[in-house]
Amino acid sequence: MEPMNPLVNPVLNWYHMHARALPWRGESHPGAWGVLVSEIMLAQTPVSRVLPYWESWMTRWPHPRDLAEAQVSDVLVAWGTLGYPRRALRLKEAAVMICEQYAGEVPDDQALLRTLPGIGEYTAAAVAAFAFGRRTVVLDTNVRRVLARADAGEALPLPHLTSAERAVADSIVPIDPAQAALWNQAVMELGAIVCKARDWDCAACPIADLCEWRKADYPGDVYAGKRRTQGWEGTNRQVRGQIMAILREAEGEAVPIAALTTAQQSAAVRAINGLVADGLAVREGEALRLP
Repeated sequence: MEPMNPLVNPVLNWYHMHARALPWRGESHPGAWGVLVSEIMLAQTPVSRVLPYWESWMTRWPHPRDLAEAQVSDVLVAWGTLGYPRRALRLKEAAVMICEQYAGEVPDDQALLRTLPGIGEYTAAAVAAFAFGRRTVVLDTNVRRVLARADAGEALPLPHLTSAERAVADSIVPIDPAQAALWNQAVMELGAIVCKARDWDCAACPIADLCEWRKADYPGDVYAGKRRTQGWEGTNRQVRGQIMAILREAEGEAVPIAALTTAQQSAAVRAINGLVADGLAVREGEALRLP
């Protein structure tokens, strides 16, 4: 049998002692649907914000068929301030497909998971691992950062995932499916609460003595100039969010467009057109409402 990578056991032992008690993980998780919902919500959103939404969502729509039958406006209102509301639409579309093509059960195969709307490489790998105990390579921002530091000696990973990076990660994932799933969860947790992008805590890290970045005395981010950064104030995403907040408060009732296009009129018009094109809003004459 191929020997275990030296990073694995210390991280697994640490995880056993320090893992956060989250309702969608561990042996008591609420099934594959609950795991899928959590992964969609957690994309680009911190755990602290997701928890109350996930709990409310699972109470209201505990099975894919419940969400598949829901009104789109209700889904968007329930999504609240999680951001990127297209995720809510894709999740409802995935629920419909799960019911129509997979007899109401979330598929347990990574390739089949990727056929669902809104499910990409990361989410399919995560659901296959965390819901079904499959051996997959789960690479989110946290995992990539831990491996960049511990294995490659770099402050942060490349701006975009490469096949070489994926191959390195695959070589570290244990062969045994159960251990592989646990490793994926553990290394992700390590990146989320210890090996953070800022304010990392090497004193609490179980692999600090093995970390190539620490051994090299913490060299800076060599890709800093290649990373795309965007402010928030005045962006199209901010204006879209403001308009969606007003539409959610209206709970399906039409809102006059004039009330949505105040000082930032040109930005609001672009945002409204985008929301309509994305299926997040419906235009009725000079008014706008949720679908």
